[in-house]
Amino acid sequence: MEEKENYDIKKIEAKWKKYWEEEKIYKFRITGNLKKNSPKKIYSIDTPPPTVSGKMHIGHAFSYAQQDFIARFRRMNSGVFYPFGTDDNGLPTERLIERRNNVKSKEMTRADFIKLCLESLKKIIPDFIDDWKTLGISSDYDIYYSTIDDNSRSISQKSFIELFKKNEIYTKEFPTIWCPECQTSIAQAELEDKEQESFFSTLKFSADGKELLIATTRPELLPACVSVFVNPEDKRYKNLVGKKARVPLFNFEVPILADNSADMEKGTGVLMVCSYGDKFDVDAINRHKLKPRIIISEDGRLNIKAYEGLKIKEARKKILEDLKKKDLVADEKKISHTVNTHDKCGTEIEFIPTMQWFIKILDKKKQLINQGKKIRWHPGYMFKRYENWINGLEWDWSISRDRYFGIPIPAWHCRHCNKIIPADEKELPVDPIEREKKCPECGNIAEPEKRVLDTWATSSLTPQIASSLINNKIKIPFSLRPQAHDIIRTWAFYTITKSFIHEKKLPWDNIMISGFVTLQGEKMSKSKGNVIEPKEVFEKYGADALRYWAASSKLGEDLDYQEKELASGKKFVIKMWNAARFVSQSLSGKKPGNLEETDRLFISKLNNVIKSSTLNFENYEYNKAKQDAVDFFWHDFCDNYLEIVKKRFYNGSNEEKNSASYALYYMLLSVLKIMAPITPYITEEIYQNYFRKFEKEKSIHISKWPEKIKIKENESDGKIFDLLLKVISDVRMEKTNAKKSMKSGIILTLEKEIKENLNPVIDDLQAVTNAREIKTGKFKVEFV
Repeated sequence: MEEKENYDIKKIEAKWKKYWEEEKIYKFRITGNLKKNSPKKIYSIDTPPPTVSGKMHIGHAFSYAQQDFIARFRRMNSGVFYPFGTDDNGLPTERLIERRNNVKSKEMTRADFIKLCLESLKKIIPDFIDDWKTLGISSDYDIYYSTIDDNSRSISQKSFIELFKKNEIYTKEFPTIWCPECQTSIAQAELEDKEQESFFSTLKFSADGKELLIATTRPELLPACVSVFVNPEDKRYKNLVGKKARVPLFNFEVPILADNSADMEKGTGVLMVCSYGDKFDVDAINRHKLKPRIIISEDGRLNIKAYEGLKIKEARKKILEDLKKKDLVADEKKISHTVNTHDKCGTEIEFIPTMQWFIKILDKKKQLINQGKKIRWHPGYMFKRYENWINGLEWDWSISRDRYFGIPIPAWHCRHCNKIIPADEKELPVDPIEREKKCPECGNIAEPEKRVLDTWATSSLTPQIASSLINNKIKIPFSLRPQAHDIIRTWAFYTITKSFIHEKKLPWDNIMISGFVTLQGEKMSKSKGNVIEPKEVFEKYGADALRYWAASSKLGEDLDYQEKELASGKKFVIKMWNAARFVSQSLSGKKPGNLEETDRLFISKLNNVIKSSTLNFENYEYNKAKQDAVDFFWHDFCDNYLEIVKKRFYNGSNEEKNSASYALYYMLLSVLKIMAPITPYITEEIYQNYFRKFEKEKSIHISKWPEKIKIKENESDGKIFDLLLKVISDVRMEKTNAKKSMKSGIILTLEKEIKENLNPVIDDLQAVTNAREIKTGKFKVEFV
């Protein structure tokens, strides 16, 4: 078979992308001609709405391709509800709009900034979504939502009101996890650990007239010190319990308390408790009812004399300098330690007391773990991440954010009678700032809530939002939630939580978890400059090649970006195209009177591939399905079958030709259908060019998934098939070793048992090996 590479990837992919859109190939239908789309057979997908970032990144392409493999497979078996959404509500969008327009949200009025966001998104989103269409994501793009549109706002606000009325939401002033850069509270799930270099400084406190050494990485919190802890078992400091310690440089005293949280092995064994250095300080101050000293403002600057206005790291450096000048530093070591940062900007978080809204989750940890156990996780071990996250929870879910662009919290506060007034559902969607509300109890004008909801408070409702787009005809639980493993603690957890609190239901029956894309073992990051742009890949290799690469990884596994894998994908696409062109004149779906034995054996092997690939797709193991199909196509079909039947086509009887034509038709069509979920463009191109005239459906992607071809099968089929291919391979090896052409004539000698086993296919064996004669004896190839 002559190999040609003049397959115009860009032109062909653009053609079918346009065709799918114009012909509404992926349109979701409950009623109509497609009986398979009856409500009972709908496979519903809670599609991840990608965060609007201006353009798709390679991680998007990787994980969305994997979920699309399943969507396309299911569409060939039943109806599929596969909507598309964009996550444009929240901090990432704010930061994107600020960068694109060179503005700062805090320097604009809320109304002006929201207007700018909405106008900018209107320009960005069409091109952003087009990247997904180019990748071949087979969503129904007419069933579309944005997490900031009126419908999503209404559903999100309604959820808030329902949970507030159920007493599952409360407001409280609390040392909140705070990002000084983004100037908003964040949830525990938005924390990211970061390794950072710092100084571990041993400072000279004093107590009972003596020096008391305390080691810390945060000397800037000395003016926020409220207590010193020593371990009750620590004999070195037992006599100091109940006395006072003097804070160096700032010269005030704090109580010395016995507490088990003081680690005798760490530093000097004495612990400085500040308001607030970390979550342990929050806990310690609450347990001992200590009065906090708040010295850090919401913008991350100190608010005390001598250091007022300095940012945290600047203050740390200046206070250390001042301590050294006064000989108050006993020791200093450079260390590397883990700090909590905000996952959106990488800034170290602080704990700052602010009034925030919370959903109760700590009282439901066991129930939420049990809910997770009822869901089928793919791969199964990912459930452990979910369970570990819940077991490690220490706070309720903080759902309020001090930002502009988000869904407003639908509530007002009456400062006269201290009453919270939620919006009426008839008012939704509503922005309290734009609507005056009187308190129903005292009649005074209530103060509008200015905060917005955490983006996950809305994204946790994506099944409800998606279903609402078709008048709630798809009921919860959905069939599938696809997502990456880094947001198990957020999107998966919060969706399970919301569904449980609202309805005591699971949001979906299955969850499939994708991994990350790495480059030389490291997670890709713009800051590291190791990012691969999908558009560049599309340009060089095509979408099919990228999807082929994505299918080489198991669910849940990170995959290193290797250009050679994309080259393999492109090579496969070209191989399919060449093979189809080579046999195109020989294709016929008409069943022959008699099936030649060789053809029957190859169809029997194909039936095994259909069976295994179907089972693998059903088990979300698309990588195994792909490998089965590729191996059959490349090795069995191209390397062997096409060579075996070549002479039969040229010199055989009509009956022999008809048998080969039938086998070629169903082998190639079945491989196309199995590979259609993975490489949709090339399979559509071949289907339309060579099969459409025989088949009913106007696209391979809405055709029926292949079923086993009805032929007589024997237990020995596999053994004889493998034996046939082995003999062919051995003969080829002998010709290669002798530096002879594959067309060289030979006399072939086979052992008696092998020859007898191959007797039903002996004519085809003789033809493909170009054997003048096949004799009995010890294996031998003689050239003639």
